[in-house]
Amino acid sequence: MNNHTQERSNMLVKGLLATEMSGSLAGITASHGRGGQYFRARARPVNPSSSFQQTVRAIFGNLASAWVATLTGALRSAWDSYGDSVEVTDRMGESRKLTGLNWYIAMNTPRMQAGGARLDAAPIVYAMAACTPPTIISATAATEVISLGFTNTDQWATEVGGKLLVYTAPPTSQSVTPSPKSWQYTGNVAGAGTPPTSPLPFTSRFPFGVAQRVWVATRAILADGRISPIFHVAALGA
Repeated sequence: MNNHTQERSNMLVKGLLATEMSGSLAGITASHGRGGQYFRARARPVNPSSSFQQTVRAIFGNLASAWVATLTGALRSAWDSYGDSVEVTDRMGESRKLTGLNWYIAMNTPRMQAGGARLDAAPIVYAMAACTPPTIISATAATEVISLGFTNTDQWATEVGGKLLVYTAPPTSQSVTPSPKSWQYTGNVAGAGTPPTSPLPFTSRFPFGVAQRVWVATRAILADGRISPIFHVAALGA
């Protein structure tokens, strides 16, 4: 197996982002240790010189430095309290708790990836964000544009600072039903006092053809930093 294939074949996501992950998504590598789930920067990206990977590594560096040098003991304790209060489920169906640092990275990475400011204060609501799974309305091969439908009454859509993050993956054949192993950040829908109108178009990061299976992953982030489960959806290019 060459390096490119190895990088693309080691991603497993079950249910929720930060609930059960192993492998890599958008520059984040999730793994397991004695303490359970943890996150780190992806060690060897497929293209280490891409602006996408450089951005993700810069975010990780910022967060790691901030945790040690910027956050006060009280702020770190607040993140630890969130971790002690919010359980996630591993692949065996067992409940686990993440560390405060894990949550600090897991929440801030998508936030900063979408152009938001780093959030050093932990959420005071001890639950993940809720989000109605979006749908693909259409995927037009000629323009490589995906029309994404979403529920604009969800909390992320109705508050300033909320966002729905959108990722796309390389297309697959019709016969392939498991979700892909490689995703790239594609864009976001911003929440507001007047919610955005569904659907909205996104140009895929990867070319796709007619009858190919087109993949989109989404997750919501709230103004207080909380993240939702991650949802995968697919449709055939037309």
